[in-house]
Amino acid sequence: MARVSLRLISFLFLLLNIALTFHHGTTNAQPSFLKFYCGNDSTESNSTYQINLKGLLLNMSLNTQIDYGFYNFSSGENSDKVNALVLCRGDVSVQDCRSCITDSRAVLPQVCPNMNEAIGWYDNCMLRYSNRTIFGVMETLPHHYLWNTEDAPEKDQFKIVVTQMMNALREKAASGNSVRKFAVANATGPSNETIYGLAQCTPDLSENDCNVCLNGAITNDLPKCCGGHKGGRVLTPSCNIRYESYSFFDPSATPQLSLPAPPLPSPRPTSLPPTAAPLAHPASKQGKCSTSRIVIAVVVLVACIEALILIIVLISLKLRRPKNIESEAKDVADSLQMDFETIRIATNDFSEANKLGQGGFGPVYLGTLYNGQEIAVKRLSRDSGQGDVEFKNEVLLMAKVQHRNLVRLLGFCLQNRLLVYEFVPNKSLDYFIFDPQKATLLKWENRYKIIESIARGLLYLHQDSRVRIVHRDLKASNILLDEEMNAKISDFGMARLFLMDQTHGKTNTVVGTYGYMSPEYLKHGTFSMKSDVFSFGVLVLEIISGKKNGKFEDWENPEHIGIAAWKKWREGKLSSIIDPLLMEEGESSRSEIIRCIHVGLLCVQEKASDRPTMDSIVAMLSSYSLSLPTPLQPSFYSWNSLPGFSSSSSSGEHHSVETSRNEVSVSDQHNNA
Repeated sequence: MARVSLRLISFLFLLLNIALTFHHGTTNAQPSFLKFYCGNDSTESNSTYQINLKGLLLNMSLNTQIDYGFYNFSSGENSDKVNALVLCRGDVSVQDCRSCITDSRAVLPQVCPNMNEAIGWYDNCMLRYSNRTIFGVMETLPHHYLWNTEDAPEKDQFKIVVTQMMNALREKAASGNSVRKFAVANATGPSNETIYGLAQCTPDLSENDCNVCLNGAITNDLPKCCGGHKGGRVLTPSCNIRYESYSFFDPSATPQLSLPAPPLPSPRPTSLPPTAAPLAHPASKQGKCSTSRIVIAVVVLVACIEALILIIVLISLKLRRPKNIESEAKDVADSLQMDFETIRIATNDFSEANKLGQGGFGPVYLGTLYNGQEIAVKRLSRDSGQGDVEFKNEVLLMAKVQHRNLVRLLGFCLQNRLLVYEFVPNKSLDYFIFDPQKATLLKWENRYKIIESIARGLLYLHQDSRVRIVHRDLKASNILLDEEMNAKISDFGMARLFLMDQTHGKTNTVVGTYGYMSPEYLKHGTFSMKSDVFSFGVLVLEIISGKKNGKFEDWENPEHIGIAAWKKWREGKLSSIIDPLLMEEGESSRSEIIRCIHVGLLCVQEKASDRPTMDSIVAMLSSYSLSLPTPLQPSFYSWNSLPGFSSSSSSGEHHSVETSRNEVSVSDQHNNA
């Protein structure tokens, strides 16, 4: 019976493969790989492993959600489990990436029939699958070389330029995030020709592993295959490098380093001119001393000139560097200024009918610009003591960042203290998640998308944008939902800008919302990116439980959601953590929910050092092959122990050490809905 079932499944996969062939083109017409590798072990074509492999490869073609260039898949259990990775080149479009994946999944099983392990490399992507764990594992074998047979002019100097460029790319790629470890550059060669380079690691590698992989390719492999040639590349399972004398990547798709050519070495005379012959005579000590003095003088002069040039460059860079965030954002902010009359007309003279919300910062209005675009206008109240600071902070920070999971600042009016944002139609997360009726609209698929969206927005703020920003007031009311229920982080009045090498900050005035503030911030005023991670963990647990932090009638006494959830986790009573609306969903959803609870508990650890970074969190959410550490007991502070909190306020309402005027923003537009 089992054999018949396997044959039936194989036949169904064959039919589906034929259908996909007609949809994508015949598999015989697919291009050949640049290089490919087939493992040593194989199984029968109708084995459970091969059935799982076929299903997984077909799922790649059917998956239309892939949009960031690196994907890991798995299918099956134990010895029949298939693990697969796809890495697209960092500059290719989503369409080209998906096309390359479609080609790869069709060709690789043909060139490596019935093999348990295989790798195929195209220009635009790499597909790899195996019956062993490959995610997060750095491997440099097998490696393959490709090179341009044409020799480069002035080989020795050409090799120096290439090596320097590739090492710069190695550092840039290795320091990349968990979504993309990719860098491109160009440098000027010895004959003034431009040399283009690329380095990439699979994003599941750590910075150190990426460095090791690329360093081996640059130091060991590149000289063996390609030294002195006008182009070359090294392909390994975990990283790849390439250089050419022509542009082979899309410069508009990703920032690139521009590296100057190193100074050419001074030519050494092969023989001394006749007039110099007496200086080389052993008996002429005076000649030797004169030559030494000349050499020393030249060396000192060259060193002084280089030092002078370096000082001039440093002074120039310092003068060009913005003195502070205001000057750095000025050009961008100037372009966002809007006149008051335009905004007044758009909001129907700030009519009550257009009012979306009201709070400490001021009212929020719905508006429509002359071109039909809907906007949300946040207006600073005259009696708002903190408003001036928040207004300035929000404009300067939001003028510097742009991401699909951040609410977009469209403009501002300085004289009347107006902030103009894109209008987000589905209001804020708390409008849905804490309302028993509206929460029914949020299936697990929607909630998981919201969790991922928030994570990617925070990752951008912490690591991927050109500045580092700590939000400091992440909460359900500051998460807006667009028409497709994607999350957008809003309200940056409390945010702080970090220098690129800064790890934490400290304040004497703690502002924010109880329950979302991390222990170190609440107790000592110390905040960091890990403070946002703590707030994110609280949000995850709220989204899964459907309960507001500190409001658990069917749990024990009102206490922090992290404590309550950890206790239930330890007791094995996971069902009491999960919103009953989600309990009816399938087993696959349940395992995903439990994993998200696990991630949320890791985020609310008492010590900041025990919490994961946002790039690790994004990887945890997107990969089931990553093992998660056991969460420790979170910090024990109960609602009743918080300053200014009384038992009568156990409804879970938000409070602040210093009364927060940041409670109403664009995200509070549901208040009068």
